[in-house]
Amino acid sequence: MKKIKKKKQKQKTGFMAMSLMMALVLLANVVTVALVDIGLYLLILKSGRIDSDDLNTSSGKLIFALTIIACVIVSAVITFFMSKILSRPFKKLLSILNSLAAGNYTARVQFGKSARRFLAVRELEESFNTMAAELQNTEMLRSDFINNFSHEFKTPLSSILGFTRLLKYDSPEPERQSEYLDIIEQEAMRLSSMATGILNLTKIENQEILSAVTEFNISEQIRSCILLLQPKWEQKDLELRVDIDEFTAEADAEMLKQVWINLLDNAIKFTPKNGDIFITGSQTEQDISIDIGNTGSEISPDAQTRIFGKFYQGDESHAGQGNGIGLSIVKRIVQLHKGEVSVKSGNMQTVFTVTLPKKHRQ
Repeated sequence: MKKIKKKKQKQKTGFMAMSLMMALVLLANVVTVALVDIGLYLLILKSGRIDSDDLNTSSGKLIFALTIIACVIVSAVITFFMSKILSRPFKKLLSILNSLAAGNYTARVQFGKSARRFLAVRELEESFNTMAAELQNTEMLRSDFINNFSHEFKTPLSSILGFTRLLKYDSPEPERQSEYLDIIEQEAMRLSSMATGILNLTKIENQEILSAVTEFNISEQIRSCILLLQPKWEQKDLELRVDIDEFTAEADAEMLKQVWINLLDNAIKFTPKNGDIFITGSQTEQDISIDIGNTGSEISPDAQTRIFGKFYQGDESHAGQGNGIGLSIVKRIVQLHKGEVSVKSGNMQTVFTVTLPKKHRQ
């Protein structure tokens, strides 16, 4: 909160400096007019051509008018050159803005040393470049999302289309037909799961508050999720080690259930046959922490920073199961609960840690 106030104070100071500079320009014009007027008046008196009483005559008024015109011309020249100097950074900024609007997200503004002497100009440069960098990152994420999305949908569709054509034109034997139909069914289920995941992710991304908060036993919910996935971990002969006390918290039970299922399913998927999955928990007066880990291949440090992104998969060939949506859903649900989720990987183990507040925070 202090940082925000400091930033606002800095911006205020910068624009006050710009306003003060403009006021000084106007003051310089006024002083210039006054000095030229007084100078001409003194020059006329010294020349002896007219005295102060003559200023009320027609010739005196003409001289006075010419003096004012001279002052205006001098003031206009000063204003013109000052406005050229002041408007130069903004013209440059406008050009960069047009480039950014045309899709050049690498555009950055760099004012000259003379312009950057003003605090307001430096702040404008920094704010614009920060905005441009954010837009560039957003565009990269959007492009990656579309590419991955297209790839994830294209792969099962190609399989379905290919095996459908084999069934239609090759007339395979009954055993082959059954095998092809099984593959078509699996790929269709994969598409259905992906569509459901995307709809679910879109729904929770647009959600800002939790509307179904109740107090319930999180430990019991995790145990029910383990039983729900029992066929999967038994098929790989995995050993599950569960060491959690009875934890209760105020949360959206249905949404948290997705967190445990996604993390457990992820652990089962990446644990080799006869491997281990371990689930532990701890609590403080305010928070509950649940660790879900597994043995097997490690996640690289680079992948750990990207693993919660949409459609990200450690297997960049996309040959493995899954579609990279599950962890995005986990992160968003935990964020809605004002909690945190993190991952650590090393020594042939990977552990996901979910920390949640015991009491619902608005």
